[in-house]
Amino acid sequence: MRSPLAALVCLALAAAVYAGDKKKDDPSQIGNRDVGKGVNFYSLQKEMALGRQLAQEVRRQAKVLADPLVSEYVNRLGQNLVRNSDAAFPFTFTVLENDNLNAFALPGGYVFVNTGLIEIADEEDELAGAMAHEIAHVAARHMTRQATRSQLANILSAPLSILLGGTGGYAARQAAGVAIPMTFLSFDRKAEAEADYLGVQYLYAAGYDPTGTISIFEKMEALERKRPGTISALFSTHPPDRERIRKTQKEIDRILPAKPEYVVTTSAYRNMRERLIDLRSERKRDGKSGRPELRTRP
Repeated sequence: MRSPLAALVCLALAAAVYAGDKKKDDPSQIGNRDVGKGVNFYSLQKEMALGRQLAQEVRRQAKVLADPLVSEYVNRLGQNLVRNSDAAFPFTFTVLENDNLNAFALPGGYVFVNTGLIEIADEEDELAGAMAHEIAHVAARHMTRQATRSQLANILSAPLSILLGGTGGYAARQAAGVAIPMTFLSFDRKAEAEADYLGVQYLYAAGYDPTGTISIFEKMEALERKRPGTISALFSTHPPDRERIRKTQKEIDRILPAKPEYVVTTSAYRNMRERLIDLRSERKRDGKSGRPELRTRP
């Protein structure tokens, strides 16, 4: 039989878990709750260092948008969302020239936003909704917690000689490579659902209409039906389908008290987006004419 003391300990743990879950349901508690708790081999400092390495690799491999006005606007939008989140990291936001409808985050607060996503986000709350989702992944430390689970599975199947080095050393060796493994970019359904749940709260706390998340999901779903492959492969594990959209709307109705007004969009956002579209159109035109082309002999 379980001793009275053990029963009291179990009750106390259950009460703590319940209190933590209740806080997660309350947007007024944002910043005062540990949404990133769980088994994790990575300290906050190691997670930031790992993210810095991976972000440098992304910038080497991808094309960063060379327009300071668009980049500054996206960074300002992101920092406002971060201030209204549970994140324990400083954030860096980078715009990539890429047609895929995507934004993605790396450990330690590095978020990348594709120009293709900005182009389809007619309203500011739509882009903010997609960015808030990525901020939520970082705040909940999904990348390093998922990497820890993967490493634990490897440890359980590893020879004893490897285990003698200790789990901390094993984690450090696994994290030493700069190549970006899918462990840090592809999440299971539970992590995606939590990022949806936290993301709409951050959007709401920053003053935006939380249904902006619904709107951008619906656009992505419609475009993917029309042109399969439009959405990045990173969404393949949990695409923005009708069930995900319905669940997000239900959570908005359940936990977010209505406000008299929300920010939907601004003239500054419209100007930034129009500038980006004009820049992209001009570059595409220049790419088709007036430039030397490499030709091969028949």
